[in-house]
Amino acid sequence: MKYVIGIDVGTSGMKSIVVNQKGNVVSSYSVSYQTEHPHTGYSEMDPNIWYEAAIESLKVLVTQYGVDQISGVSFSGQMHGLVIVDNQGQVIRPAILWNDTRTSQAVADIKEKIGLKTLLNETQNTVIEGFTLPKLIWLKLHEPAHYNEIYKFMLPKDYIVYRLTGNLYSEPSDAAGTIMFNVKEENWSTTILEKLDIDTTICPDIIPSHGFSGTLTQSIMEEIGYKGEETINVYQGGADNACGALGAGITDENKQLVSIGTSGVALSIINHKNYENDGKVHYFNHCVPNQKYIMGVTLSAGYSLEWIKQLFSNEEDFETFLRPISESKIGANGLIFTPYLLGERTPHNDAKIRGSFIGLDANTTRADIKRAVLEGVTFSIKDSIQIIRGEGKAVQNIVSIGGGAKNPHWLQIQADVFNAQITTRTEEQGPAFGAAMLAAMGEQWFDSFSDMSEMWINYNASINSDDHNVGLYQSYYEIYQEVYRSTRALSDKLVQFK
Repeated sequence: MKYVIGIDVGTSGMKSIVVNQKGNVVSSYSVSYQTEHPHTGYSEMDPNIWYEAAIESLKVLVTQYGVDQISGVSFSGQMHGLVIVDNQGQVIRPAILWNDTRTSQAVADIKEKIGLKTLLNETQNTVIEGFTLPKLIWLKLHEPAHYNEIYKFMLPKDYIVYRLTGNLYSEPSDAAGTIMFNVKEENWSTTILEKLDIDTTICPDIIPSHGFSGTLTQSIMEEIGYKGEETINVYQGGADNACGALGAGITDENKQLVSIGTSGVALSIINHKNYENDGKVHYFNHCVPNQKYIMGVTLSAGYSLEWIKQLFSNEEDFETFLRPISESKIGANGLIFTPYLLGERTPHNDAKIRGSFIGLDANTTRADIKRAVLEGVTFSIKDSIQIIRGEGKAVQNIVSIGGGAKNPHWLQIQADVFNAQITTRTEEQGPAFGAAMLAAMGEQWFDSFSDMSEMWINYNASINSDDHNVGLYQSYYEIYQEVYRSTRALSDKLVQFK
């Protein structure tokens, strides 16, 4: 039996899984690490920490199964992070991560210099603080010595692949999130780069997500404990959301994805050539060839739940913490929560807005507050679902993954708020499973991604919406939408007191 390894390079940890040719996950290994926040709004990481975590993971998993049984490895990676290396391949400074918000002025400068029309025409996306392009512009303005040293920039997972193989590539699904990449042409936008006076040679070459990146170098093989001639093939991998979608079986336009982790995502494949994004959602390349998707993002989805759990009872696990929500009726007894703890992405693209509880009174219980958080996060994701429906997608069958797929009450809330059938994976391993699928395709275990999905992916019984609940939630959702408009100015005024 042969195996592949899928490795997900997350924000707070790395998860690696071993998958056999039948699609069964036979082993896993996790490494935790912490991001650094040297100033307010900054989020950084030494890229070598990711590399060391990958070496630790490979050493454990390859030792379990033997180098002759592991035929390939691939990666899923957090998007938008900026890693820069000099002409010796050495990291110049810590990576600036997706959740770093220091670049507000750079975003404004880019929009002024290029214009939204050109951005959308060239990249099919607008530019926001978390994306890669404004990070480069920030470096150019604030750390010119570092900027001038740049030989190549990379995304987080691409840096690991580079260290493991010595070869420097990226691929379409991650490159799309830089806002320097032409999603339709699947290559770097020379127009954007030239308008901003960015040397095009610092961009890595593009290969397919399941493209062959190289093999583990001899020194890497020795580091993980092997001194012979054998090695392991490495395939480039994909962006975390794309790999999460692939691992959930989203390989065509028939199903949509909702992923609730730290952030929340609603995703749908859209392949018609005439689609033009207006900037309300992201439009990125899938890690499946010739597929593209639109995606809306809630910045503080699971993060909101983690925040309220820390305030109330941090010692409890999530299952215990959420058990009382059945005591609170739909609408949390007239309480609405907006999950804008870190600002909001879709549909507002507003870094300054902050969250609210509306409707607190003397009868509000802890169960009401917990339920309001779940409902508020789900309402926020519905904002993205509504945009997807506006593009002509029926959105009737949603695959839910992540933390939101682990609680039956939350799954029912999703079905009722989205007015859709909700399905979950029988074995949900997140983006790491999608990365393993990319390695399997690279190894040519299957003729197509559809064939692999049919063989490897199984689902639990679906959860259906309740017509009565759908009507109630629609009324609450309309009030929820008013809260942003009513609190935006207040959030601006409160910034001075933060």
